Amino acid sequence: MIILIIVAGFWVWRAESISGFDQEYQAVFLTNGQVYFGKVVKNNKAELVLEDIYYLQVTRPLQQTQEGQEQANPQGELSLVKLGNELHGPTDAMHVNRDQILFIEDLKNDSNVSQAISNYKSGQQAK
Repeated sequence: MIILIIVAGFWVWRAESISGFDQEYQAVFLTNGQVYFGKVVKNNKAELVLEDIYYLQVTRPLQQTQEGQEQANPQGELSLVKLGNELHGPTDAMHVNRDQILFIEDLKNDSNVSQAISNYKSGQQAK
């Protein structure tokens, strides 16, 4: 009986700590419109835990062009930013309430985001 309880406890613990995703990185789309890219290290009914987290940031020029001139990129430039360098100094782990998640996608290893993460890790600027 004790062995059965130990095995059942281990099975529940393991089921809650396994991410259940095939690829190294996932995109997590939240109900507030934000998207985070990272490694899902825990995935259960209550929460999802991400580590090695990145997000997209739009950089817009401070000054608008003069009237009659066309902007090179009016939408701004997208950059991939590593979580942790913000003013409030967050750690590189995020616990997300399942109610705040719209959906989660695996990222292919050759996707633009996965390549940008690899470039960032190898010391190149992520863009």
